Amino acid sequence: MDAIIRAAKTHMQYGATSILPTTLTSSKEELFCLFDQFRQAKKSMQNGPNLLGLHLEGPYFSYLQRGAQDPRYLKKPQKENYMRILELGDGIIKRWSIAPELEGALEMGRLLRNNGVVCSAGHTDATYEQMVQAAENGFTHITQLYSGMSTIVRKGGFRYAGALEAGFLIDSMSVEIIADGKHLPESLLRYVCKFKPRDQICLVTDSMRASGMPEGEYLLGSLRNGTPTIVEDGVAKMPDRSGFAGSVATANQLVRSMLQCTDLSIVEAVRMLTENPARVMNIADKKGSLNIGRDADVILFNDDISVSLVMISGRTTVEQEYKAFI
Repeated sequence: MDAIIRAAKTHMQYGATSILPTTLTSSKEELFCLFDQFRQAKKSMQNGPNLLGLHLEGPYFSYLQRGAQDPRYLKKPQKENYMRILELGDGIIKRWSIAPELEGALEMGRLLRNNGVVCSAGHTDATYEQMVQAAENGFTHITQLYSGMSTIVRKGGFRYAGALEAGFLIDSMSVEIIADGKHLPESLLRYVCKFKPRDQICLVTDSMRASGMPEGEYLLGSLRNGTPTIVEDGVAKMPDRSGFAGSVATANQLVRSMLQCTDLSIVEAVRMLTENPARVMNIADKKGSLNIGRDADVILFNDDISVSLVMISGRTTVEQEYKAFI
């Protein structure tokens, strides 16, 4: 519980007023323990950000596109298993990322939609056609575009589109990008902004526990049996440095990166971190914009996107010296 609160307050200092903590593939026992810890943290939180609920990543992912997810816990969606998770996570599971090409995934997508849980395609080796089916069966969003997903392949000389291309072609699906300036280079950040409607793009940190900490060695996931990582060059890497294992980014860093790398206006960049994700999560009537009837969650930042003031529900929770960037 304390770790959840500390992590949430750390991200609040950098501009996150509402947070959707994300799980990794793990044992059922660890997942159910997290449910209890999250509920306690949400109840105990004082002068901190809004803990909206949980985003479950896995365990229903493609082995080929698993990335840093622990392969020991990957599995196909079976109704009796995910219904048990939904039962124990009732009221706190707000989003679930799964690979739509897996047997049973489309049925799960429909069930999640009917239960008010945002269903997202992630760590997927789906073809474009399978992604179209997913969009027709409850999937409305794509997790971490470019990360852990299929793209164009050749079979017998013919080219076939994958999940990445589906992210641009399927109008009913929104996307998110890890805009830390590490996961995607400037060219790809510009590409996404050019070819996907800007009101369908969300920015996410995908941060692990090393956010706000010095570079060094950290565990991804469980402290008991998590995956070792190396944080260097401003990003978390697998031990052999063959791939990334999450980011150490903060909310304001995402906005700063988009302004530096693309032609976005500051309004467009901020909207990708506020209004757009609120709409994806179906909470735009309360979050994501400053308007009559919305929660008074307010950030004040300078020209360098350094945060000087954070207000949660109209109450100041962070106040730092304001320094104009010249």
